[in-house]
Order: sequence, then C-alpha cells, then structure tokens
Amino acid sequence: MLTHAEIAALHFASYNVPGALYAAPGRVNLIGEHTDYSDGFVLPAAIDFATVVAISPRTDGRILIHSVNYEERIDKSVHELLDDGFASLRAGRKVHWSDYPAGVLWSLREHGVPVDNGFSMTIAGNVPLEAGLSSSASVEVATALAVLGTTSLDLPPTKIALLCQRAENAFVGANCGIMDQFVSCCGQQDHAVMIDCRWLEYQLAPIPPTVRIVICNSMVRHTVAGGEYNTRRAEIEQGADILRKHRPEIMALRDATVADLAKWGSEMPANVLKRCRHVITENTRVLAAADAFRSSNLTHFGDLMRQAHISLRDDFEASCKEIDILVDLANKQPGCFGARLTGGGFGGCTVNLVAAANVEAFTEAMRAGYGEATGITAEIYTSRASGGAHAITL
Repeated sequence: MLTHAEIAALHFASYNVPGALYAAPGRVNLIGEHTDYSDGFVLPAAIDFATVVAISPRTDGRILIHSVNYEERIDKSVHELLDDGFASLRAGRKVHWSDYPAGVLWSLREHGVPVDNGFSMTIAGNVPLEAGLSSSASVEVATALAVLGTTSLDLPPTKIALLCQRAENAFVGANCGIMDQFVSCCGQQDHAVMIDCRWLEYQLAPIPPTVRIVICNSMVRHTVAGGEYNTRRAEIEQGADILRKHRPEIMALRDATVADLAKWGSEMPANVLKRCRHVITENTRVLAAADAFRSSNLTHFGDLMRQAHISLRDDFEASCKEIDILVDLANKQPGCFGARLTGGGFGGCTVNLVAAANVEAFTEAMRAGYGEATGITAEIYTSRASGGAHAITL
C-alpha cells in the first residue's frame, strides 16, 4: 500500500489542491458469530489493515473519486452519483466500488449533512478484498469521516457507524449488521471491543501483548453463502417467535436461555432448534471470552474459540471442508491457543490466537499443511488489534 505521504502527493497531483487525510481499519471478529442480528453480543477487533482517504472540498457540485486499488476514476454531479445511482441499484444494476462512498454520501445527506458543493477524493487501502475483513466498512467509515471533515459538523463515532450501516443496507442493498462499521469507528489499540448490539454500548477487553491475531484465508467461497445466510436469519426469527409465545418478554434470541430451549425446543423443527442453540450459547461464550481477556486467561479464551467453531459447524452448519481443515490444522500447532471460522461462513477465513513467538512457524505450517490437504495456497495475515478511524497528520 502507498504511504500516507504518497497518497497525499497523488491526491495533489490529481487535483492540484492539498487533501486532508483520514483512515479507518478493517476488522476481524474474534468470537460472536451470527449473534448481532439477534440483538446479541460480539467481540471483534480492528486490525492494522486500513482504508485511507484524501479529500478536498469543491464548489461546483461535482464528486470526483479516484480509487487507487481499482485504478478507476469517477466524475459525476451529486445528483448523478446519489439519486441516479440509487435508482439504478434498485433497478438491479451490479454493485460498483463507487457505490460504497456514494452510499455514505447519500446517508449523510439524508441526515442533514451538507454535501451539495461536492469534493475531490482519493481512496487507497490494504484491507484484503472479499476476505471477510470488512474492506467495505473501512471504505464507508473513512469516507464518512473525510466528508464530515469538510463541514462544521462533529458526529459521535456510534452515529457515524449507524449512518455507514444505513448506507450499506439501504443504498448498496447489503443486509449487514452494525458490528463492522462500529468497530471500525470505535476500535482501540491492543483491545478487543465487546459490542452490545441492542443498545450499541461497548466495553474494551485488553488483548495480552504476548499474542497475535492470525487470519487464514481459505481462498474459497461456496455459492450457497448468500441464500443460506438469509435462510439462517429466517430460522432464528422462527425460533424466537416460538419462544415468545411462552415468554412474551423475549424480543430476540438475546433474551432467551438454554433452559428455554429445554422447555419448548420440542416445538421447533430440528434445524431451527440447532440454529437457536448456537446463537444462545454463542452469546454466553462472548461474555466469557471478554472476561478471559481481562484476566489474561488465553487458555480459556482458546477453549471458547474451539467451542464456538464446533457450534458453528454442527448447530449453525455454516462451515465447510476447507475451513474445518484450517481449524483442525491450527489446533495442532505449538503456540496456537484457539482457532475458529470467522465471518458469515461457507468459506472465507479462520481467526487464530497465536503466541507472538510462534507466529512465523505457525504461518509456515499452516500454508504447507493446507496446501498439501487441498491444493490451495492460503493467504495468511498477521495483525495486532488497532485503533479506530482517525484523521492523519503528516
């Protein structure tokens, strides 16, 4: 990735004006999968891969955006980018990279942020694409911070996260939860962020400095992923509806217990019961995992990661052969405290908590073992938890 100074220089060369720089990180979810849309708990960390945006205001009502990664530029009026873009997406046009910054601009305008004068922007990033590490959220949050920087408005990080989520939900059309944008806004160096997805409150859990987060990309994404995700959401809602008949105070599965499943789970289809069991037990694991970090109990944290993967594999049925190979291989490596599937599932990445001293050997063993078992060369990224979105001073 270009350095901050190089991005600033490229922006000046493109538009002949200096730009203000802003950055927003990607994220990895350490534990708490498929709990966010049930008002539950998640424990992600921002990673030290980020999107950097340079911006300079205009007065002619045009939006000029240069994507360094895609080697493309757009030059449109505010109306063309937002109103015509929204209409064409609703008509079924394929999503383009520019729809993410456009969606943020649309969401900010809906909130009353003045955007009609336009701006020039340069976007560059090193968050791996299509790896489940929230490259889209990092683009959204960096864009929002940059656009707000051209105004006199100062919004709190949680509000920025909500506006970016709305951009992805309502403009782009992706039905994501709040976790990705939230941790990109609120991440803190060397800490995981335990988010209460109902109340949008969060607590920090320190990650011991003796470990690293290692992400293994299986390089596969099975075609069932999109449809199965929607099916899982429907199954969870069906289970919550059944429990609510007995306990009206259950607004979402976050309010239910394993004891509730023992009493009324027989009324659910077998697949619905399994999905609900995953979500309810996963919420419990998230709370325990945050406590494990606070007490520096890495062994317990790793045990919770293993339990979470088994639950994702067997109850939520969101794993696949390649992911299971990565997890099994990781759990055999010296210095690995725990491993599990991270993200929506059916391919994608695993997250591994590894002793810093063992990271190099772990990476070599994972790449070799996975290649031997599958014929696929995994991409492997090592990170520490990073800080959230911020302005850059050169």
